Amino acid sequence: MILEAVAATIIVSLVSLIGIALLALKKETLDSVLFYIISFAIGSLLGAAFLDLLPESIEGIKAQSALMSALAGIILFFILERLVHWHHAHHDHKEHEKPLAYLSLLGDAMHNFFDGVAIAASFASSPALGIATTMAIVLHEIPQELSDFTLLLYSGFSVKKAIISNLLVAFTAVLGVFAFFALASYIENLNYYGMALAAGGFIYVAGSDLIPEMHKETETKKSVLQLAAVLAGIMMIWLLTSTLGV
Repeated sequence: MILEAVAATIIVSLVSLIGIALLALKKETLDSVLFYIISFAIGSLLGAAFLDLLPESIEGIKAQSALMSALAGIILFFILERLVHWHHAHHDHKEHEKPLAYLSLLGDAMHNFFDGVAIAASFASSPALGIATTMAIVLHEIPQELSDFTLLLYSGFSVKKAIISNLLVAFTAVLGVFAFFALASYIENLNYYGMALAAGGFIYVAGSDLIPEMHKETETKKSVLQLAAVLAGIMMIWLLTSTLGV
């Protein structure tokens, strides 16, 4: 169980290397790929939250406790996202670039830590739920890591330093796994609370971070494709957990 969770977080952590794609792809090609990845990620995050994590949590603890934990997850991820993204309002001011890059890395480390907690809590319940949660996290990490990589380069980091920094910060997810399993023996039903917390985080990231990106697209054809990608993401989670059996 812990080995599967650690392996999953290592896979998620390696997504940080996706920033290298910026060096190989043209901007137009990258934007086109991200268009579908973001939409698919929305579906996978919402599917994991509402079809897997919350129902599984409610089976193990009272519904009110599960929903309160999910609400706590929304608030927690709001704080983490503010820590990571508050630089957007100031990114034109050169004197703030360096400190903001390190602040972004700190916020990203905290975010990744709780991603590790979410993966650990899911695998503690079932392998299928762990895999579904990992897939959802991987998909939403791709645009996030590309954004982080761009920020580090903009802030004066060399390509090598930006890649290494992102990779090291990504591996804080592994610490989240060990922290969860270390506390699980002391806190009853920690996995159920952890899953509900993760569900809240997924709902927040999909609703506040990713869906606004979809609203930037006004062309009808592309909007339909976005919706199709969202539904495909939801279907993937449903099929994955149904096939493997949560």
